[in-house]
Amino acid sequence: MPGIKDRNRAAGSGRSRPAPRPFVLWREVLTAYTAPALTAGAAGVATGQRDLAVAALTSIAGTSAVVALVVGAWLRHGGRPRRWTTTLPKAAVTAVLVLAVTGAAALLGWFAAQWLPAHTLLPATARLERLRIDLPLSAALATTVVTLRWRSTVAARRR
Repeated sequence: MPGIKDRNRAAGSGRSRPAPRPFVLWREVLTAYTAPALTAGAAGVATGQRDLAVAALTSIAGTSAVVALVVGAWLRHGGRPRRWTTTLPKAAVTAVLVLAVTGAAALLGWFAAQWLPAHTLLPATARLERLRIDLPLSAALATTVVTLRWRSTVAARRR
C-alpha cells in the first residue's frame, strides 16, 4: 500500500516512523503516577525499606501526578500552546520548565519538612524529611517527561 507508506514517511528522512500517540492529559497523569509508584515501590519492597514503599505510593507518585497535571494543562493552555513553548528548542523549553517546577517543589518540600513541625502540631518525622528529596526529584522527572511528550506531539502536528 504505497499511499499509507508515503503518509508515514518522515519528512526527508526516507524512513517510516510511527506517529507519536496523541497527548492526552489524563493518560499522562495516570502514567506519571503509576510509573514511579511501581518502580520506587518495587525497590522499597525488594530492599526492605518500608518508608520508601510508602513514599512511592504517596509523596513520590502523588507529586509526579500533580506536576504532570499542572504542567500538561499549562502547556496545552486550553488547546492553544504559548508561542515560546513551540518556537524555542525542545531542550530549552524543558530546561526552563524543569528549573521552575523543581525550584517550587524544593521550596514546598522545605516548607513541609521545616516549617510545619515548628509551627503546627505535626511532629518532625522521617516522612516529612523525605519530602525534601521526594518532591523536587519527582517534579523534575515528571516535568521532563510531560514536556518532552507534549513537544513531540506538537512537532508531529506541525509537519
